[in-house]
Amino acid sequence: MCLHCVVPCISAVFCHCLCRCTFLKAIFRFLMTFSISAWFWSERFWLPENVSWSDLENPPPGVKYPQAGQTLYAIPLAVGVFLLRLLFERLVAKPCAHILHIQTGVSCRTQPSTVLEGFYQSKTCPDKRQIEGLSKQLDWDARKIQRWFHIRRNQDRPSLQTKFCESMWRFTFYLAILIYAIHYLWVSPWMWDTRQCWHNYPFQPMSPEQYNHYAAELAFYWSLMFSQFTDIKRKDFNIMFIHHMASITLITFSYANNMLRAGSLVMLVHDTSDIFLEAAKMANYAKYQRLCDGMFVVFSIIFFLTRLVIYPFWIIYSVLFESWEIIGPYRVWWVLNGLLLVLQILHIMWFYLITHIAVKAIFKGKVAKDDRSDIESSSDEETCSSHTSNLNGETHGR
Repeated sequence: MCLHCVVPCISAVFCHCLCRCTFLKAIFRFLMTFSISAWFWSERFWLPENVSWSDLENPPPGVKYPQAGQTLYAIPLAVGVFLLRLLFERLVAKPCAHILHIQTGVSCRTQPSTVLEGFYQSKTCPDKRQIEGLSKQLDWDARKIQRWFHIRRNQDRPSLQTKFCESMWRFTFYLAILIYAIHYLWVSPWMWDTRQCWHNYPFQPMSPEQYNHYAAELAFYWSLMFSQFTDIKRKDFNIMFIHHMASITLITFSYANNMLRAGSLVMLVHDTSDIFLEAAKMANYAKYQRLCDGMFVVFSIIFFLTRLVIYPFWIIYSVLFESWEIIGPYRVWWVLNGLLLVLQILHIMWFYLITHIAVKAIFKGKVAKDDRSDIESSSDEETCSSHTSNLNGETHGR
């Protein structure tokens, strides 16, 4: 057989095997995806014993149960919430900032310098040795170089008006959703008797108010996830990211297996103290120091009562012990309780920051700068400040 005949035959066999291999891989991927999906949506994972998805998909006439797929609607809704925020900041928050005479930017500008600007693009906070090198290169005093970088960093910081608009948006949302939640939860029996959260579970009808509450909260936290990368960068960026992820997962899980009653109480507790935190921030940006101090005191008290007293001893206790007694544990039950405990750990960490500010307030006579403020107060800036203070000491010595 000649070479011209062998090569096409080998090529045909190779292509045939490749096609069969590709087809087998496609089938394997499909089976793997199907098996993972079947495992993830296993009734034994999500639901108590003797309860199936068909039981929840076919409720009695006039009764609605939540469906897991409905949580996907929150993602496009989050885009709408983000656009609503942009309109709110432009049409409402900024005019309020102008009325309160809140600054729009930094008035002090740096002296133009190509060398320093080029260095700043690679490192915003030079150390002592680098400052001394730039001083010799430009024939500038070291303190002048230090001041140039300080002013240049301030130029990149978000203005007080930007901070005010962000806080006003959050304040407005938390206040609105809290009023809405209290309006329908006040007449709900499970708000006053948490054991009602588990009676006849999971066959508990979902009211339109519960659906609206969940949809708004889930869309809001998704929008915070998106905007966290564009908002003012804070020291607890990673903690907030974990908090948003835990909140989204907790809301989604509790909705998927119809744990709406306990979930609505969790959201209510969390929104209450946030209102006063954002109010304190707005007062601080508007230079109303006494009002800021008062709001911070109220926030500290409410935070302690809601997140370190009511949340663990009322809500977590109900989900952990009362549900165990009435319906018994199942697989997703452990996941939900784990997420609730993660939030409690974050509450303890935040309360440490709150007490840190409170101690400063006692010794300085006013609420100190928020430890969660902008990037200028980050750990990098604190390191930069230590370098600057050392350089100042040596300069004064000379």
